[in-house]
Amino acid sequence: VKPCIHFVGFKGNEYNSAIKIWGNPDFYHRVHDRRAQAEFMKNDIVIFANGTENKFTPYTFDDSRVF
Repeated sequence: VKPCIHFVGFKGNEYNSAIKIWGNPDFYHRVHDRRAQAEFMKNDIVIFANGTENKFTPYTFDDSRVF
């Protein structure tokens, strides 16, 4: 199974810079929450925007409603 790429917390120019390095993500998560963690599989690649790996929130955000 091919690992998926997850972007967490990226906005604006950071997002565009990450795409240049990693390519388009398979998943985008606005925040680092339980919903995002539930989608991270063992071999997936998770790329956090500056500092977001330390900003876990116990509240979930439904990313799928936005796209």
